[in-house]
Order: sequence, then structure tokens, then C-alpha cells
Amino acid sequence: MQYTMTQDEKYRMMTEAPIPGLIGKLAVPTIISMLITSFYNMADTFFVGRLGTSATAAVGVAFPVMAVIQALGFFCGHGSGNSISRKLGAQKNDEAGELAATGFFSGLFLGVLVLVLGLLFLTPLSRILGSTDTILPYTREYLRIILVGAPWMTAQFVLNNQIRFQGNAFYAMIGVGIGAVLNILLDPVLIFGLGMGISGAALATVISQLISFFLLLAGVRFSGCIPIRLKNLRWNRERFREIAGGGLPSLFRQGLGSVAAMTLNIAANPYGDAAIAAMSVVSRIFMFAISALIGFGQGFQPVCGFNYGAKKYGRVREAFWFCVKVSTVFLLALAILGFLLSGHLIGIFRDDPEVIGIGTVAVRFQCATLLLNGWIVMNNMMSQTMGKTFYASLLASARQGLFFIPILWILPRIFGLAGIQSAQAAADVFAFLLSVFLYRKVSAELKKEEQTI
Repeated sequence: MQYTMTQDEKYRMMTEAPIPGLIGKLAVPTIISMLITSFYNMADTFFVGRLGTSATAAVGVAFPVMAVIQALGFFCGHGSGNSISRKLGAQKNDEAGELAATGFFSGLFLGVLVLVLGLLFLTPLSRILGSTDTILPYTREYLRIILVGAPWMTAQFVLNNQIRFQGNAFYAMIGVGIGAVLNILLDPVLIFGLGMGISGAALATVISQLISFFLLLAGVRFSGCIPIRLKNLRWNRERFREIAGGGLPSLFRQGLGSVAAMTLNIAANPYGDAAIAAMSVVSRIFMFAISALIGFGQGFQPVCGFNYGAKKYGRVREAFWFCVKVSTVFLLALAILGFLLSGHLIGIFRDDPEVIGIGTVAVRFQCATLLLNGWIVMNNMMSQTMGKTFYASLLASARQGLFFIPILWILPRIFGLAGIQSAQAAADVFAFLLSVFLYRKVSAELKKEEQTI
């Protein structure tokens, strides 16, 4: 298979190749890279779980910071990547080069900002995130190292998305995949072999992300992507507007995911370390399940962007419905399997009867609404890639922000712990209803644009 193409060859492939095969070709590497990334997140939880319940909970407490780092990287990466794919579809390569440079250096700068502010306010930050007195020392120890890696972590997310949006998912997979495998190998060596404990888990993550950063930087050159050059940097209103237009939905999705995780930790706090640890494990399990869906959708996004930029709206619709059908069937099968094996899944990460009991109920609630996410995610990706910023941002905010956070405050007051365990499932239902409404709006606008050609 040929992975390096000229921009003209790439344009023809994106706008002419049959949709199922094209999305399959682009989605397989992104699915693999997402699964590997989620697997090493789960590996962190698995190895840290051997250290005790408080250490396991600390990784969950620290997750919002990781989500913020990812949110900033995705804001710059998705924002520039979405616009790059549309510019390439419209054959405006010079403007695509300016977006690539501006997105990359903006991500690097935001990572430095997170590093400085995070270290300055480490203890109050750890408290705000939901640390109890027993969890706090582990959270501080873990976060101190994670924050040092923030600059190249944000930049790595930018590079990964820019490469992927240009139709070079194979190189993105190599960069992310090698880093993830390295993390999995380093975890037991640093945590147990060198006796570093939870610091070893954080150091393994930082080292692996640095390796991924350099591999992806090299991948930009070898994949024939638009090169990143300092001379193309344009910190001006026009480029920032384009990046914000494509990136705000990702910022809302990931940023509110961070706030949601923090809110979840605070809500679970009265029920003790076992509840925090259980919900942390459940979050990692469903992150793994959703990662395959997101990887599949990431195969759809460059196809959507190129064809929308080329004004081939029929191919945009065809690709969207193909992805919705495939993802819904996949999630239904996964939900049935997860419901049946819920207790065993929790037990893999923490052999604590209380943690298993709490986590099992939460897994079963989320399995009941899992298949709705195919429709939600594909709608979000389509509107974001087409530059429908308001619709995409609203939908991106829904599942873990607009609905989840209020529900998380309301249900526990009525149902206690069961309210915490069922909050995400309830939010999924409301997000699905909103996505149906927004799809009608986006579809109507697409028809109007088509009539003007």
C-alpha cells in the first residue's frame, strides 16, 4: 500500500474513491491508534491499581488535568486540521501551510502556560480536583511530573490531528502507537522495577509522549503533509478565527470532560475512596470503548472536509450515513458484551469487593445507552468538520457538560450513589435528542449551500 502521495493524488483519492473503502482505509489506522492510546491509559490504571485504592483514585483525580492538556492540543489540532482539509479540498495550499504553522506553535505555547500555572498552584489544584487527605500526596506526586510534559503533549496532539486530517492516518498511527506501546512497557519497569510508585506511571507517560512528539514531527515530512515552518506562522485575527471555528467544539468537548471528571470526583467524595476509584475505572473502560468509535469517525473527518471544501455534498452525506450505520451496530454488540462482563471488567483493575460492586452497576447503566453515541459522535464530527461551529460546540458540550454536570448534581440528591452511577447514561439520552434536532438544522443548511452551486 502506498502511504505517501502528492497533494493532487490525495485530492483525487478523497473526492473520487468509493466511500466505504476510502473510510475503511483511513479509519483502520486511527482506530488502532485510538485503541492503543486508550489501552495504555487503562494500563496506567491497572499497574497503579496494584499500589492501592488511594493511588488508583489519584490517577482518576488527576485525569481532568490530562483532559485539559488534551483539550488545548485538540483545540489547536482539530481547529487547524479541519481548516487545512477544507483548504486542500479547495486547492489553497499556501493558506493550509499558514494554518499548520499557526496551529502547531499555538499548541506549544499553551502547553508551556499549563506547565507554569500548574506547578505554581499544585496543591490547591489537587484539592479542587477532588483529592481527599489520603489521596492528596499521590495526586501531587503524579501531577508534578505530568505537568512537566505538558508542552510537548499539547504539540503532539496538534501534529497527530493535522497529519490525520490530511489523509495520512498511517503516519499518525505510527507516531501515537509507538509512544503508547513504550508507555505500557515502561509502566511496570518504573513503577515496580525501579520502585518509583505512582511517579513511575507519570514519568512513563511523559517519556512516551515525548517520543511520540518527535515521531510525529518526522511524520509530517515523510508523509508529504503540508510542512510546518516558522515563517508561515500567522498570529492574526483571520487564522485565529479559522482555528477557533474548527477547534472550539473540541475545546468544549475535552474541556468540559475535564470539568465533568472533576465534578464526578467531588460527587463521589462523600462515598469514600472506593467510589472515586470505581468511577475512575469505569471512566477508563468506556474511554476504551468510545475510542474505537472516535477512531472510526476520524476516518470520516478528512473525507468530509475534503469533499465539503470541493462542494461535493452528496459524498458528505453518503459518508455520514455509512459511518452512522456501522458505528451503531458495533456499539450495540459492545454494549451487550459489556453488560454481561461488567463485574469481571472492574475486577481486572482493582480486586476490591466494594470497588467492584459500585463499578459494576455504573457499567451496566452506561451499556444501556452506549449505542446512542454512534449518532451523537458522527453528527458532532460532521458539523465540526464542515465549520458549523455553533452546532458542533453545542453538541460537543452536551454529553459531558450541558447535561452531565447538572444531572450529576441533581440525581445523587435523589438517589444517592445510584444517581452518580446512572448520571452518564441519563446525559447520553438528552445528548441524543439534541443531536437529532441539530442534525436537521445542519442538513437544511447543507441543502441551501447545494442549491447555490
